[in-house]
Amino acid sequence: MKELSVTGESPDESKQGQSSTGPTQAPSEPKEPSEAKAPEAKASSEVKAPEAASAPKAKVKAGTSPAWAAAPHPSTDDDARTDDGIPTDPRRSLSAGTDAQKPAPDGAKAPAESRQTPRWAAGGTAAAGTDSAAQATVALPALGAGADAGEDTARTPATEQKRPAPAAAPSGAGPRPAAVKPAQAPVRESGPVPPVAPPRPPAAGVPGPKAAERPTGVPGPVTAARPGTQPGTPPGPGQPDQRPRPPIDLLAQLTNTPAPPQTPMRSVTRRFKIWGPVVAVLAVGVVTVQLVRPLPKPTLALEGSASYTFQGDFSVPWPDHGQSAAKVVGAGSLGTSGEQKPVPTASVAKVMTAYVILKGHPLKKGESGEQITLDAQAEADSAKKDESRVPLKAGQRFTQEQMLQMLMIPSGNNVARQLARWDAGSEDAFAEKMNKVARELGMKDTVYTDPSGFLESTKSTAADQLKLAEAVMQNEVFRQVVRMPSATIPGLEKPIYNNNALLTTQPGTAGIKTGSTTPAGGALMWAAYRTVDGKDQLILGVTMDQRSPGGDSNAHLKRALDNTQKVIAGIRDGLVSATVVKKGQVVGYVDDGLDGRTPVVATADLKSAGWPGLKPTFKLADGGRAVPHEAEAGTEVGVLTVGDGPGAAKVPVALQKDLSEPGFGSKLVRLG
Repeated sequence: MKELSVTGESPDESKQGQSSTGPTQAPSEPKEPSEAKAPEAKASSEVKAPEAASAPKAKVKAGTSPAWAAAPHPSTDDDARTDDGIPTDPRRSLSAGTDAQKPAPDGAKAPAESRQTPRWAAGGTAAAGTDSAAQATVALPALGAGADAGEDTARTPATEQKRPAPAAAPSGAGPRPAAVKPAQAPVRESGPVPPVAPPRPPAAGVPGPKAAERPTGVPGPVTAARPGTQPGTPPGPGQPDQRPRPPIDLLAQLTNTPAPPQTPMRSVTRRFKIWGPVVAVLAVGVVTVQLVRPLPKPTLALEGSASYTFQGDFSVPWPDHGQSAAKVVGAGSLGTSGEQKPVPTASVAKVMTAYVILKGHPLKKGESGEQITLDAQAEADSAKKDESRVPLKAGQRFTQEQMLQMLMIPSGNNVARQLARWDAGSEDAFAEKMNKVARELGMKDTVYTDPSGFLESTKSTAADQLKLAEAVMQNEVFRQVVRMPSATIPGLEKPIYNNNALLTTQPGTAGIKTGSTTPAGGALMWAAYRTVDGKDQLILGVTMDQRSPGGDSNAHLKRALDNTQKVIAGIRDGLVSATVVKKGQVVGYVDDGLDGRTPVVATADLKSAGWPGLKPTFKLADGGRAVPHEAEAGTEVGVLTVGDGPGAAKVPVALQKDLSEPGFGSKLVRLG
């Protein structure tokens, strides 16, 4: 095999120097003065390889670049081939600069002329515009031992000349680019590998070999980044594409597998693989929270069938004028009669006075309370003959209980004013307290302007006064006082008597307070009892604005007493008892808050007082005990109340079957 030698000649010179019979001497050129001073520089720059005596040779003047090397030529992967398409040996170094640094063997002369490195073999360094591109070298990686190893060994001579170092670039040519250090080729044990001459560029008009023709495993020449080229920017003409490639393309390059085409199913699958684990983690979190968070508090609710209506006919004999209201405490309201508009209350206002005093100064049964000293105003008011009063003197001392008796039994106006001053400091301040309590009781149509009710501006309705009667009759001391027909109090000249004649004429009557004035007419707040099934049922009522034609205040009061007696008698006669709930009857259920219901039943028969036509109210409550989440059948979980107020009938309720905690599904889907 012949060894081709590239001598840095231009294509035109090469053609002139070639001959089929032998080498042709290149035309001589005039010598420059530097050649005369340095005879050793005239040494031939040719590198003679063994068995290549017949190869054409040409001399190139030192420090000059061939015409074909100066022409622009982009550096491509095909530059590593010769012009005839034969790839160069990648294991050989194309650098002459490295060998030039080594000392010449004994007897060898330094060449006066140096071979120029072609621009296409300099990795783009010729673009700098200077002859210093001759110093740029390209190192090709060595291939493994193979068939080429034998060929290279056959072409390696026993003795080899070193390639002369390139001549220095002339000054003034511009800054010298940094030289790229060549990579050292692996050294074989048989001896040093001779350098390989750079391949000649392809002739003009002759296309170079394609990239696909490069032998497998032989990489292209390593090129330095061209000036002005930045990663990620589109390459210019003749520049390599250094932009980052998509990950899917890189993966396809590494696995030597082309990227699969995008399809709707593949997109859905990819999204499922990405979001599936996220959704699964969230689902596990939601399930865990739903299972461990506290359960809602169980509550009791009434069953729709829990109701009862007393049989028969009944009507209250209401007065034919004025206004009235009545109720059976614990059973329900009997209704009202007349227009419920505010009218003067007269002495019925003293009930609120007593209630405010007992709220501010409570008394228990058997207690007398504080000592109250009478002032001069109390003695002066005792002389007012147009009012109901109790003879009093300044400086007298009476107990709170005695003052209440003088207030409610003979209805002393002077006593009401004395209690107001003792409690609030003034009558006006006390009236404000009376109005405040009235609002607390829901008495929306009531206004108090004085503690005795003597003023016409103190007004109310029968329905409002009935609310006050129910509240004050819960006080045991008050109930005891208003039931007294008379009382003897030390310090008074004579006993005091109650103006309510019904206490002695109507059985079961228990007070409460009479009142009469010309503006107010006759009024009475009353209380009566009726025993039903061994239990005393309290009946309360109010009669107001009762008038006798041509009569005075006493005649008005008598008219109020007579009409009230008829109402009391009619109600007492109409009260009956009935079994409103039977033992074992389902009256409601336990709601666990998650749509779970466990029925509850009455533990015994329940009887209640009422009158024909009454439909009592049913209420189901826990009775002050928390309803459990789990319990066995028969466990008492609440109380059923029939009626309203303190005297309402009650019976315990129990679970009809076992009460269980909500299940997994109920816990999981709950929203609250």
